[in-house]
Amino acid sequence: MSRPINFVMISPHFPANFETFAVRLRENGFNTLGIADAPYESLSEGLRNSLTEYYRVDNMKDYDQIYRAVAYFAHKYGRIDRIESHNEYWLELDAQLRTNFNVFGYKTDDMLAIKTKAQMKEVFRKTGLKVAKGRVFSNDEDAKKLAKELKFPIIIKPNSGVGASDTYKIQSDAELSQFFQQKNPHVEYIMEEFIKGDIITFDGLTDHDGNIVFYASLEYSEAVLDTVAKDGDMYYYVPREISPKLVELGKKCVKAFNVRERFFHFEFFRVQGTGELLPLEINCRPPGGLTIDMWDYANDFDIFNEYAHIIKENQFYSKITRTWNVVYISRKANQNYVNTIDAVCEKFAPNIISIQQVPGIFAKIMGEHGILARTETIEKMREIVQFAHQKY
Repeated sequence: MSRPINFVMISPHFPANFETFAVRLRENGFNTLGIADAPYESLSEGLRNSLTEYYRVDNMKDYDQIYRAVAYFAHKYGRIDRIESHNEYWLELDAQLRTNFNVFGYKTDDMLAIKTKAQMKEVFRKTGLKVAKGRVFSNDEDAKKLAKELKFPIIIKPNSGVGASDTYKIQSDAELSQFFQQKNPHVEYIMEEFIKGDIITFDGLTDHDGNIVFYASLEYSEAVLDTVAKDGDMYYYVPREISPKLVELGKKCVKAFNVRERFFHFEFFRVQGTGELLPLEINCRPPGGLTIDMWDYANDFDIFNEYAHIIKENQFYSKITRTWNVVYISRKANQNYVNTIDAVCEKFAPNIISIQQVPGIFAKIMGEHGILARTETIEKMREIVQFAHQKY
């Protein structure tokens, strides 16, 4: 392509660690065209320097305004090649714009399967994968009937939703009645059997043809739901070693959902006792928090730069080494820790990568501060976690 690639970035300033996408795309010769509702002056200097042009809209939920912004860029720079936010919240907006401007990637028709949990289950089933029992219920009576079939405890969550918000673990008829009183009347909910076990992920990036060029996994100290409920500590990590069974199932899922030139984040239940893996849901975006930075630290490469290479040349150049386990350890303001963050950094200086300040909206789960560390062994990692979380 003789002209620069025109890449429209929806909300390029959020989350802050995703600003590096703009930096690397610009370094690789792209026209980086940002659209958001934040005042230009409020963007970081690094982001401002990495955007070819920025178009501010008053309201990101007003499709006409966003459409006009993209049309303006198309008029000025020529055909739009990519439109992306890397953000679950704007998944449908991205798809609608790609549909209207005929841009490569997921279109509006693809959204049902990757946004609603009921449709995801169907795709998993068709691929021959076993899933947790459950379905969407139509009213309170239907929900009571379904709860009898599935038996308490059960999980209820929005059929289309992000993360652990508006998700309930329900143990009895009384709790179910309570849910009926407080549920959002405008939301469609799905009910599932409660599976005893933990969640493990299969994450990564595919090339233009849907081949996986990089994959990793995440393991969590506990379910996000539990962290929120008790407002306590958590940690999660990118392990060096990934079970071959997880890789095999993950690859099937990537193929089933036709993930092309995209990051992906698949969640699986790992059943307690048997270790059986059941697919839970797909997210067609990078994993949240600092995970993609953690991939960089785990492999000593630059995934943001490789993403630019995939779009430009369909090539991934870095060697995947999996040299390190990388862990994020939360520190909550409401906890009485024995050791200060400084003490943690001093004791484990060779392992500490950085200390993160967490914005308010994420602090309930991620803590007000986060310690990023990397270790060669899982034992060493657990030692750091224990020291950082030790209480009086």
